[in-house]
Amino acid sequence: MRGLRLPGAQKATRFASLAVLAVLLAGPVAAQEPVAEVAAPDTVAASPGPFAEVLKRGGVQPIQVQHVRPHDVRGINMFESPKEEGVPYTGFKLEWGAAFTQEYQALKHENTADPRFGVPPASDLNELIRIGNGFNNAQANLYLDAQLARGIRVEMTSYLSSRHHSETWVKDGYLLIDASPYDVEVLNNLMKVLTLRVGHFEINYGDAHFRRTDNGQAMFNPLVGNLIMDAFTTEIGGEAYLRAHGLMAMVGVTGGEVRGQVAQPQNRSSSYLGKVGFDRHMGEDTRVRLTGSVYTTAKSINNTLYSGSRAGSRYFDVLENTISTEAAQAWSGDIQPGLRSKITAMVFNPFIQFHGLELFGNIEQAKGRAATETSDRKWTQNAGEALYRFAGNQLYAVGRYNVVKGRLQGFAADVTVDRVQIGGGWFITPNLMAKAEYVKQQYKDFPSTDIRNGGEFSGMMVEGVVTF
Repeated sequence: MRGLRLPGAQKATRFASLAVLAVLLAGPVAAQEPVAEVAAPDTVAASPGPFAEVLKRGGVQPIQVQHVRPHDVRGINMFESPKEEGVPYTGFKLEWGAAFTQEYQALKHENTADPRFGVPPASDLNELIRIGNGFNNAQANLYLDAQLARGIRVEMTSYLSSRHHSETWVKDGYLLIDASPYDVEVLNNLMKVLTLRVGHFEINYGDAHFRRTDNGQAMFNPLVGNLIMDAFTTEIGGEAYLRAHGLMAMVGVTGGEVRGQVAQPQNRSSSYLGKVGFDRHMGEDTRVRLTGSVYTTAKSINNTLYSGSRAGSRYFDVLENTISTEAAQAWSGDIQPGLRSKITAMVFNPFIQFHGLELFGNIEQAKGRAATETSDRKWTQNAGEALYRFAGNQLYAVGRYNVVKGRLQGFAADVTVDRVQIGGGWFITPNLMAKAEYVKQQYKDFPSTDIRNGGEFSGMMVEGVVTF
């Protein structure tokens, strides 16, 4: 969804830089009572849950809107918006929120590609741009949530500052319906298990998008980078959920592209998605979740399931040439398989929590092709993540291994890219977070004429996050 070019984006960037610098320099603040004990009668705060010790170290915005995922530490390990009301309905409510993130990058890269000159032969297109240590541009999000009626709310997210766009953009806006506006028994009983979402929204394919960094919102990602094949996009349509007793089933239909179009209908079709799974607590300290998702479209001019993140990658300029720019080559380090015309993707996501230990997996396959191709190509992506929280869940250590394999358009053979990330983080307050990771990514089996031949980047990333 396109927004306006605003001077506020530059101000947001400067504010984010100052705020995150405060995160990195701050020490533990004086302990305070949990906000739940001081909530106003018409505003009930979420239960502190496993982050009670973190919530003692700072205030959080009392939740006034129903069925919402908080933007701060309380939203960690939440997936779909909760079916539970969370707070009682007391009339129209309006909430604003924001998220700011700043990174310090200390990466190096190398390759073994043969020289390749353009026309005229001014420079080697396979020569890597020189990169050093320094701060990346900050990212910023703005959130708006409105309670329109009992169980009915609107959510809108805007990107104030991002790597790919210098202007402000509206990421998505949608209506979430968890209750009937009419007091009819049959409708009331149905809405106890039914949820409807309509609008322009982040589609619910897989579970990794709930644990990824979304531009300025990096609180929910324990590491700095997302998956190599980043399954994230926004589309226009609707999703219907049935949820009861820890079980879930969802079906959805969208326009199949990141923006609405009515031209060239012969080259476009709807996209269909589905998701099933369960999410249950097996005792006080054990939680098990398993979901399977599918997404398919028969034809599209520009499907963006694996290229829909307009924010770009967290790893600036890696494996890019000397004439690249941060904005134009915003997805450095990612693999976009180019299945833009036809695609069918499936993913399974297991998640286990046992005391402080968390295990998350991503087992994925995608098949499809671009408009100029006559046969399908296949890609697979596997990822495993292990995380351990300690010190009252104020600190954690984490590791992730991610590997993708498949054939790019025009290539004669499959290529492989793998990434190792090891890091940890500190929740200074419920709204302030600092984390760091070591990352190493390797590119294998790329032809000698491709800049990624023998490619590798590695080094440290440090990130500070402010959310409220």
